[in-house]
Amino acid sequence: MKVVPVRHPWRWVAVAALAVLAAMFVHMLVTNSHFHWAFMVDNAFRPPVIDGLLRGTIAGTLIAMTIGVVLGVVVAVMRLSDNPVLSGTAWLFTWVFRAVPRVVLIVLFANLGILWKRLEFGLPFDHQLGALFGIHDFEARVFGIDAATALTGFVAGMLALGLSEAAYMAEIVRAGIQSVDEGQSEAAAALGMPKGRILRRIVLPQAMRVIVPPTGNETIAMLKDTSLLAYAPVIFELFYQLKAVGTASFDVFPMLVAAALYYLFIASLLMIVQAFLERKFGAGQRRSENTGLLKWRFGGNR
Repeated sequence: MKVVPVRHPWRWVAVAALAVLAAMFVHMLVTNSHFHWAFMVDNAFRPPVIDGLLRGTIAGTLIAMTIGVVLGVVVAVMRLSDNPVLSGTAWLFTWVFRAVPRVVLIVLFANLGILWKRLEFGLPFDHQLGALFGIHDFEARVFGIDAATALTGFVAGMLALGLSEAAYMAEIVRAGIQSVDEGQSEAAAALGMPKGRILRRIVLPQAMRVIVPPTGNETIAMLKDTSLLAYAPVIFELFYQLKAVGTASFDVFPMLVAAALYYLFIASLLMIVQAFLERKFGAGQRRSENTGLLKWRFGGNR
């Protein structure tokens, strides 16, 4: 009996429609004079723009994500703790920093200098303790620094973005830890392993399969959110510099396109890194899925 393949006429119609739309888009890019490609190329690689790319965007993303990942793991472990004080504190942290928008956090942290003129470290409530014992000028401060010097726009922005990211990462890490079978932790504990080693050697390596994909998404989101540093204000930032060039030349649109291309390029690199990490940490799971698929395709489960 002759086997006739199933025909898909609407699939070819969809392909033709997409091809026409793609051709129209390319035609617009080439023929529309408002893109000013030559102007964009001449100005998108100026030293201030490259400096903003390296210091404001790339370095800002790395610093904020480092703060977010490290603190997120700590908060996730606290949230899963049996100690109600630790779990309650972790819940309060995630509630606050997930609720407040990042742009509001950046502006708020940039104005913390209103509360304190100096940041000092030493014995807490030293003045009150001194007054309690009749010493009114008692001070137990080790050292201090002017708030304006410590809380620069970049530092305030990194704190705001890092703490906000930590709240999201805490939930991602918590979900990853809870995806690991508790029996493995119990078996390791029965062998005499301490809790810290069980977390580092048993739980977290297996939880990485669940943690890596959303962490990649968070990294790409953070890359774009570094453009909010202009509210701190931070002038050595990619979008700020490109927008400044466009405003000064009264030709903003090509510089906005340049910013979009920069973010698209860096996000593509991050997606490649994410795919590599997913492949590394999900190798065992992918093999099992493939095995199941092969069994289904070739009747292995029968």
